This record gives sequence, structure tokens and C-alpha cells, in this order.
Amino acid sequence: MRNRYEWFVGLRYLRSGHRNRFISFISLISIVGLALGVVVLIAVLSVMNGFDHEIRQRILGMTAHATLMGPEGPLYDWQHAREVALQNPRVRAAVPYVEDQAMLVNGSRVSGVVLRGLVPQEEGTVSQLAGRLTSGSLSDLESGAYRIVLGKALAKELGVDVGDKLRVIVAKGNTTPVGVIPRMRTFIVSGVFSAGMYEYDRGLAVVALEDAARLYRLGEAVTGLRINFDDVFAAPLLVRDVALSVGERYYVSDWTRKHANFFRSIELTKSIMFMILVLLVAVAAFNIVSTLVMIVKEKQGDIAILRTMGAGPRNILEIFIVQGAVIGVVGTLAGIGFGVLLADNLEFLVAAIEHLSGLSFVDEKVYFISDLPAQVQLDDVAKIAGTALVLCAISTLLPAWRAARTQPAEALRHE
Repeated sequence: MRNRYEWFVGLRYLRSGHRNRFISFISLISIVGLALGVVVLIAVLSVMNGFDHEIRQRILGMTAHATLMGPEGPLYDWQHAREVALQNPRVRAAVPYVEDQAMLVNGSRVSGVVLRGLVPQEEGTVSQLAGRLTSGSLSDLESGAYRIVLGKALAKELGVDVGDKLRVIVAKGNTTPVGVIPRMRTFIVSGVFSAGMYEYDRGLAVVALEDAARLYRLGEAVTGLRINFDDVFAAPLLVRDVALSVGERYYVSDWTRKHANFFRSIELTKSIMFMILVLLVAVAAFNIVSTLVMIVKEKQGDIAILRTMGAGPRNILEIFIVQGAVIGVVGTLAGIGFGVLLADNLEFLVAAIEHLSGLSFVDEKVYFISDLPAQVQLDDVAKIAGTALVLCAISTLLPAWRAARTQPAEALRHE
């Protein structure tokens, strides 16, 4: 009965009497402020999570989990290395590739790119490139046909489309009596892909493996092997095991090394944003102090009467803790509900605002992607809720302690 009594009085004090509605308004403002802080925190962290997840998926959709290359140049005995790699039960695929820098020329338009030679029939085992083509097919990359597939932004930059011709120039030149002449070859554009990531759409072109090997004069050698494993996150360790099993010196790399600084910057930004936005939640939570102080001031007479009727300091303390707890819990739950709802529909809302205003909030040249994905993670929601509730509890203690120290005689002297 004592607990029910304290809950009843605490909840009743959140609603001021008809003589002073201002207290009820302040209580509502405290709840709304806390809820808005939680909403913003959930939305921002969800965007960071979505951005990290989307970038990772798009990177892995265009590149293999790991690569194995020669220590000082081309990989000559790649057939043996491939055979040994495929004996590892955790290796799903191992395909040869050729990759180097090149320059594409179409009239007066010039662009530097990464030129990748691949085996069209086996590319699906290490990447999703075939599914990203908007026109053409990887099967068109036949050996000796000298066809090329470009990224969407790269094709637009060069002003070419399927069926057009362009020149591919590589740094390794031919020595002639008049000097070194860059090696070049005319290719026919046979396809265009859209990876959804500007780094690849603007800077990658693919050709048949044999055509790339001839262009770079590698003979039977290749740049290395692209390897996929059964666990993408275990790639850094597994590719090292594969290299050791082959028995020679190799240079190994994986998708985490190639983009290590990028993913590290996302994690750092997420941590910084969490700390900054927690301050916003803290400001909203500390509004509870002013709310409860005003309630204590208004209810001095009631507190004194309760004390004379037998309520002890602990009972008064718990009454006002109930008020702070209700504000904190209601504000936090409301913030979580609206925050998750906003995060789930954020991509649609941003697209609608961009369409109506004509503005672009996410430039793919800067942020690598052109949309704003959001992904709500349970651990982030739990961390936000716990932080908000702890801040609310801290904010509640001082006013509740002051109310518990109220002396009945002093409080009733001016009544």
C-alpha cells in the first residue's frame, strides 16, 4: 500500500491544479525535449550504421574478399597457386586477374582509370559485377575482341555509349628510334555498369583477361588471384594461411586493408557524433531539474501536510523520484518509437525533400553513394535508452532530496 500511495501522489503531482497549469506544461516540455533528443540520436546513429553497411556491401559487390599477388611483380605460376588455394575448405573461389593503371581517350576527353582484366565466366564467383550491368553483358568480353565495360559515371565523363570506340593507353610504352611511345589499343564499349558507388562507377573499366595481359605484355602471367572465402570477416587471417600453404613468398591484401582508413573514419565519426548528441539528451534530461524544483516549490504545503500525517523523508524522496522516473521513461520510450520510425523512413523522406526542393543532400562524389541509408541496431537503441535513463535519474536526485529535507513547520509558516 505504501508503494501504491507514493506512485499515486507522484503521478498526481505531474499534473498541476487548475490554479497553475504552467507546471503541467513544463512537465510536458521536459518529456518532449527528452524524446526529441533520443529521436535525433537514434536517427544519426542509424544513418552512420546504414552508411557503413551500404558502403561495405557495395565494396564487396565489386571486389574480392582478398588478393594474392607476386612479391615483386606479376604472378607467373598462378595455376599452381590457384590449385593449392582451392584445396583450402574455406576458399569458395580463386580466379586470376590483371589490374593496372590506364588512360582512356575519346577525342578530346581523357580520363585515368583502373583497368581490370577478368575471366567473364568466373567473375560471378568473386563479385556481383554481372548483376550491376545496365547494358551489355560480361559474356561479350571475348578474348581478342578488345571490348571494354565502363562504369556509368566514367562513360558519361568520356561521352561514350555501347558500340562506341575509345583508345586505351598504358604507361608501359614501346621503344622506337624517336623515343618511347605509350602503348595503346582501340577498344569497343560493350557494356556499362552501375555499382552505386562513385569510386567504381567513375574509376573502373574491365576487359577480358587475355586482352589485358596482351596490353600489358604479361604473357601467361597475371597480376594475381582474387579469392573469396566462406566468411568475409575472416579474410585477413585466411588469405595469410592460403599464402603460407602455397609455400612461396606472396604479397597478400584484403578488403579491410584497402579501405581501412575509410571504415576507421566512419567508426570515429560515429563515436564523436554519439558524444556530441548525448549532450543534447543531457540538456533535455536536466530540464527535469527545473520541472521538479518548481513542483517542489508549489507543493511545499502538501509536503508539510504529508509529513505531519506520518510520511517520512524517504517517502517524500520516493514520491519525487517517481515523477522524474515517469518523465524519463515516457520521454525515452516516445523518443525510441519516433526515432525508429524516422530512421526506417529516412531514405524516403530525404528523397522526397530533395525532389521537392531540387537540392542534393548527399553528393556521390563526396560521400561515395547518392542515397542516405539508415539501419537501426538494437545495441545502439539499448545504449541510447540506458544513457537517457541514467541522465534522468541523476537529474531527479537533487530536487527529490530537497523535497525530502522540507521541514513541516517552515513550510506551513507562510500558508
